[in-house]
Amino acid sequence: MEIDRVLEWLQSTPIAIAIAENDLLFPWIESVHVLAIVLVVGTISIVDLRLLGIASLDISAKRLMRDIIPYTWAAFAVAAITGSLMFSSDATHYGHNRLFQIKLVMLVLAGINMAVFHLFGERDIERWEAPGARTPASAKTAATISLVAWVAIVSLGRGTGFTMH
Repeated sequence: MEIDRVLEWLQSTPIAIAIAENDLLFPWIESVHVLAIVLVVGTISIVDLRLLGIASLDISAKRLMRDIIPYTWAAFAVAAITGSLMFSSDATHYGHNRLFQIKLVMLVLAGINMAVFHLFGERDIERWEAPGARTPASAKTAATISLVAWVAIVSLGRGTGFTMH
């Protein structure tokens, strides 16, 4: 299969070999990855809980997103880089791990959900943030999907680590 050759090539790169063979490198990369994921999920959860009307009700959703989302993106970039480095160290096994594959699908789902919300749901945010207005069901649905997707992503990531050996 063509994908196997790509995975084998990736796993044989000098950086992947260094990560796989060094007793300290993988744990350090994994620690940074976990910290980045905590920031991603934490910041996204703050926004999602605001959209659901559960927390941060004293600040507008628009302002909250403007203030928090840059931190989310920075943390996501770190998580993506560190995750890619860990993946490269054992690409052939990660690539065929069912939990890891499902995690990637959930990441895509979370991304699509976010894109749809920002393209369509956020358009008339000023209207539904007016005093006495209610957050639309579409925004609450997007927030719920986001929370469920990120809990699944974290769980699948942990499960992947336990099924690799």
